[in-house]
Amino acid sequence: MPDCHVIPSSTCAGGWHARLRLGFRRDGACTRLAEREHAGPLRVQKALYPEDPAICHAIVVHPPGGVVGGDRLDIAVQAGAGAHAFLTTPGAAKWYRANGNVSQQAVALRVAAGGSLEWLPQETIFFDDAHVALEHHVDLAPDAAYLGCEILCFGRRACGETFASGRIAQRTSIRRGGRLLWWEQGVLTPARLQGPMGMAGRSVCATLLACGPQLPAGILHAVRALADVPHFGVTQMKHVFAVRWLGDDSEAARDIMLAAWRLLRPALLDRPPFDPRSWRT
Repeated sequence: MPDCHVIPSSTCAGGWHARLRLGFRRDGACTRLAEREHAGPLRVQKALYPEDPAICHAIVVHPPGGVVGGDRLDIAVQAGAGAHAFLTTPGAAKWYRANGNVSQQAVALRVAAGGSLEWLPQETIFFDDAHVALEHHVDLAPDAAYLGCEILCFGRRACGETFASGRIAQRTSIRRGGRLLWWEQGVLTPARLQGPMGMAGRSVCATLLACGPQLPAGILHAVRALADVPHFGVTQMKHVFAVRWLGDDSEAARDIMLAAWRLLRPALLDRPPFDPRSWRT
C-alpha cells in the first residue's frame, strides 16, 4: 500500500486550492504507487495494472467534475529510477465561467534515470467566459522518457455554445538532463482563436509530445500517414516528437491522438499499445 497523507486543505481567493502529490517507485519487476498525498477535491483512488506489473496506472479524479473561477489545482508527480507510470482521467475536465476570478492548474512531472511517464488525460473543455491559467512542466533525467497529450475544446459545440469571451493562458516546458528542449507559451482569446496565428477559426486543438531517444524515420512517415487534412502536422526534432491537430470534433481529436500514441509508444518506450479503458467510458 502507498503512503497516503492528507495535506492540510486551504482556499484561495474566491475558490478552492486542491493539491495532489504522487510518487512512483520501481520495486523489482513492479512499479508501485509509493507516495500519495492530497488536499481538497483532487486524488487518486488506487494503483491499477491493466497491462503489466512494470507499468503502474493511476486515474486522477477531481470529484466536483468541474473547475470554477478562483479554483486552483496543483498536481506533482515523480517517477523514480526505472519506474513507469501512466496517468489519465476518468472524463473530460470542465472549466466553467470565471465569475470574476481566474482558475489555475499547475502540473509538475519529474522522471528519474531510466524512468518513463505517460500523461494522457481526457479532453479539457473551456466554457464560454472561462479565464484560465495553465502550467505544465516536465523535468526528465538524461535517459528518461515522456509521452504526453492534451486536447483542448473551446466552447461546447454539441450544445451550440461557442467560446465568445474569456482568456486561456498556457505555459509548457520540457527539460531533459537539465537542458530545455521545449518551451511554449501563449494566450488564447476569442479573437486570437479566429486568426491564422491562432486556431484559424477551429474550436478543438490537440497536441501530443514524445521526448526521449530520437525515433526512426519510419515512425515519422507512419504518423504523418494517419491523416491527410490541412490542419494536421507532425514534426521530429532531435529529442522531441510533436503531433498537432486542429478541428471541430473532440472525438476526431481523440481518435487521431490515440492512433499516434499507439505508433509512438512501442518505438519510444518499448511497450505495446493498448486501448486506455477510461477513454472509452
